[in-house]
Amino acid sequence: MSEENRSDILTVSEQQPKAEGKKLQFNLIHDYPQKNAELLSSQYGFNIFLAGLLLMFAWAIHAVGITDRDLLSYLITLMLIQMIWMLWYIFRSQSFRRSNIEKDTDAGARWLRCGITLFAVITLILDSFKIGYYIGYSECLSITEGIFPVTHTVHTLLQVYFLWFHAKDIIQSFKTLERFGLIHAVFTNLLLWANGILTESKHELNEHKERLITLGFSNITMDHHTPECNCTSSVCSIFSQGIYYLYPFTIEYHILASTMLYVLWKNIGRTVKHHQQQKIHFKFHGITIGTVLGLIVLTTTVAVLVVYLIQIGRSKSKSELALNMFYLYAITVLILMCTSAVIGLIIYRLENKSLDDSESPAKKLDSDLLVGSACGSWLISWGSILAIICAETHPEYTWYNLPYSILVIIEKYIQNLFIIECINRKEEEPTDERSERIFSVSTRSNLSLASSSYDVINDSVTICNKEFPYISNSEVPVAEDCAEEQRSQDNNNSIRLTPCKVSIHTTRPAKLNKKRRVLKNIAAFLFLCNISLWIPPAFGCRPQYDNGLEEIVFGFEPWITVVNLAMPFSIFYRMHSASSLFEVYCKA
Repeated sequence: MSEENRSDILTVSEQQPKAEGKKLQFNLIHDYPQKNAELLSSQYGFNIFLAGLLLMFAWAIHAVGITDRDLLSYLITLMLIQMIWMLWYIFRSQSFRRSNIEKDTDAGARWLRCGITLFAVITLILDSFKIGYYIGYSECLSITEGIFPVTHTVHTLLQVYFLWFHAKDIIQSFKTLERFGLIHAVFTNLLLWANGILTESKHELNEHKERLITLGFSNITMDHHTPECNCTSSVCSIFSQGIYYLYPFTIEYHILASTMLYVLWKNIGRTVKHHQQQKIHFKFHGITIGTVLGLIVLTTTVAVLVVYLIQIGRSKSKSELALNMFYLYAITVLILMCTSAVIGLIIYRLENKSLDDSESPAKKLDSDLLVGSACGSWLISWGSILAIICAETHPEYTWYNLPYSILVIIEKYIQNLFIIECINRKEEEPTDERSERIFSVSTRSNLSLASSSYDVINDSVTICNKEFPYISNSEVPVAEDCAEEQRSQDNNNSIRLTPCKVSIHTTRPAKLNKKRRVLKNIAAFLFLCNISLWIPPAFGCRPQYDNGLEEIVFGFEPWITVVNLAMPFSIFYRMHSASSLFEVYCKA
């Protein structure tokens, strides 16, 4: 008998390693694609992005055999592939719309989707201008210049719809395929963003060269891409000039779309801890001082921009006056912004609250983008400081340029701390008083409460661990396992409930204390100031081009290359800071 038992044990022990080996092998086969999909898809994205950048570079330097037709064909192909994937995802999501799809409450905020919709509308206007421009010069332009804006229009409409309804999704099926589709969408938008920057930068550089020629500089080569035929319409000049005023908006649209798609890509297969998310509400209350000061700065910015664009390049004296005016205005605004951000930081530090340690891709991306995009203006500022130190002659505006460059570095440093400190703060849980009561419910709204206890929080009712929005004069749903229903036709169809615990939640309006009011005013002021500082470089006010000091020290082409590479990040920083400060205002 013992020998038989021993043989059975040996048999089982021999079979067990085989079973474990098979299970391990199956798990490796099953998990291998999921563990490597993020790496594989990111490498795919980087390759299509680098190929597109190389095409742009070849077109910009007029490489032999590379024309704008090749670049536009590549971008059209990428957009078509992305549209096919988005349509597949939308149709698949609608077919399984009844299933519960997990959502990331930190991603795709409503105000962010409204912002990207606004930029998308202006992008559609830009596409219509391009279509009109192509129609006017259709005799000598490539057909790809007509196909591109049409494709881009459809791509914009479909992408905005996709982001509105699916930006919060946490994808748990077809994960490998979805990773490739999303990373393709991310880098397609980055390439469209880079293409817009390149086109707009070439236009700004040509305008700068024209001003230099007016001031008497020689040996300057213009780089015009004008058609070689006459326009068949009288509005071609309006289209050609209007296009460049709309480029800043389409540039912001594509970078916002790529960030939202990147968060969606990072959320694939993610496990989210379910917690009650506090909704962000915008209330225009108690922010009069911050709003008034911000609007004054915004109005002054528009006036300074108009005067600068009129005066710069007319003569040497007028150019210097325009530069002095801009630097004095910018120094004043930056000092006010630094002071406001420091006050906000002090208030946050005095509260001594813990930071949110949850791993949220949206919050991490916001922080990384703030620091990363700030590097663009930091690079330009350090270049200006070095040029001022090394220059042999120092015009009058140099002594305004030096404090301006230093303040740009300090202001972004302090503002980043202020924004990141607020975004990563743990949300306050509302204080509540709990009590429960026993009651009976009637279909005719007869509600009687016995002595016990109830819970007051958010205009909601929790009956037997199930929450309902509110108690109204309609029927109140009740769980079957919580009570017995005893219907009686003689008693007005009342529903009798056995005693159970009920939680009734009612909202108590929180009064805005002094600290909250100060923080809201600071956030509103900084929001409008960042919008104000976004406007000048986005619409052609770039003293880094016009003061000439850096060009003398570093050389014309090297410095222009640095500015063209760094300026897009500086412009994006202001818009991203504004969106983050809006979130700070809503949370404060």
